[in-house]
Amino acid sequence: MEKWLVVAGIWAMCAACAVLFIRGATGRSDRRAIADGHARAASRASAGDRRAALND
Repeated sequence: MEKWLVVAGIWAMCAACAVLFIRGATGRSDRRAIADGHARAASRASAGDRRAALND
C-alpha cells in the first residue's frame, strides 16, 4: 500500500510539473483584446519603434 502511495505521489508530481511547463511554454493569447480592437499600448509602441528602425 505504501509503495503505491509513493508511486502515485511521484506520478502526480510529474503530471503537475508537465502541466505547469506546458502552460508556461505557450504564449499568452490576446484574442480578446484583438477582437475588441484594443491592442496593448506597449505592443503598439514597440511595433512602431521596429518599423522606424527598419526604415532608417
